[in-house]
Amino acid sequence: MRQLVKLWERPSYDGKSFTYYLLYTDDKGKRKQLSLGHTDSRKAQRQRDKLERKLQMGRVVPGSLKLKDFLKDSLERTGNQIRESTRDEYESAMRDFIKKIGNMDYQKVTLEHGETYRQICLDKGNASATVAKKLKHLKRLFQLAVNRKQLDENPFKHIDMPKSRKKKIRVYSDTECCSILKSACQYCLEWDMQYRPQWNLLIIVALTTAMRRSELLNCTWNDIDFEQQVINVTPKENTDRTWRWDIKDADERTLPLTDEVTQLLVDHQNRQPEGYPYVFVPVGRYDFIQKLRDDGKWKFSDSRLKVVNNFTPQFEKILKTAGVKKGQFHDLRRTAITNWFANGMNENDVMVLAGHSNFATTHEFYLAVADDLVDRARLASANSVDQKLLQICCSSDFSNTTKKADNRKALPAKDLTNGQGRI
Repeated sequence: MRQLVKLWERPSYDGKSFTYYLLYTDDKGKRKQLSLGHTDSRKAQRQRDKLERKLQMGRVVPGSLKLKDFLKDSLERTGNQIRESTRDEYESAMRDFIKKIGNMDYQKVTLEHGETYRQICLDKGNASATVAKKLKHLKRLFQLAVNRKQLDENPFKHIDMPKSRKKKIRVYSDTECCSILKSACQYCLEWDMQYRPQWNLLIIVALTTAMRRSELLNCTWNDIDFEQQVINVTPKENTDRTWRWDIKDADERTLPLTDEVTQLLVDHQNRQPEGYPYVFVPVGRYDFIQKLRDDGKWKFSDSRLKVVNNFTPQFEKILKTAGVKKGQFHDLRRTAITNWFANGMNENDVMVLAGHSNFATTHEFYLAVADDLVDRARLASANSVDQKLLQICCSSDFSNTTKKADNRKALPAKDLTNGQGRI
């Protein structure tokens, strides 16, 4: 049974003595501390036990819950405070944990169970990053139980995450960007744009604003202020003309548009038929989505994943035609952020424009640009070696050395060992 009252030895200011205190939470959920005014350990323990019994009598002890029921209860309590995709990830992680560890009482889960689960996942070939992500989801679920006072302590509080190799940030070079845009333009000429996005415009906006794929595809004409030359990243309500969509990390932001990109968007709007609110959603695809919505077949998560059909295969075809290997659409955003740093923008400004909720994420891009360790090492090496030595090395004739080496190879093995059987 969960202990409701804890005994605390509170030291005096000078550190030479202490006084017993009782720590507990009252029936209104407020944390309390009660001074006992003495240092008698037995008396303090009796007072603790007395208060413990009093609180236990007025407390409804929750029944044990199996992990499946605990998951359901937790998600119901959380409600719509998390994104649907995050909810799905929590549910997937817990189901995988149950599959490997068992549908046990959530109050009996320990750190050892977490460590066992971690090792099973790694032994099955799961990537370290994937295992770490699952553990973080489980840790968050148990932390919510601690916050709701269902648990005294998070069993995953001290679990070590598996170490994974830090991936290098992939950015497109200027040459690659030009090739990608040329390929996108050709792609648009070859296909009916009623069902495919205006790829060249989509790519150039991504490269200049660092907007995420989902942000671009859920951008409406109302989000663009042509006079101020800015584009606003804003959530969308569920209306007759728009579907519900939320921004990642929930922060709205305003991004600048260059003169050239603004003009491209004006031209694109002039080509669009009336009654189509989305900038990058093809008219044929928009009509199809509206039909899905009318039939009740469009989910909230679809606004992030299914706005444009076959989006990734289309972009991969553009990359292939451009001769660019191992790329993805999100690399356009990484390229834009990296370019901001390369052109002197500070970390705080980039964090705001990129919409990062965690400074560490922004700092990774900063380090990718600002880390001149290799260049500094090269300069130090050049300064530490005397130029005359380099000239001697570069001007030396090694032809005689080569001949001697060839002659040595021709000698029998016994000559090399001096007759001792050892080299």
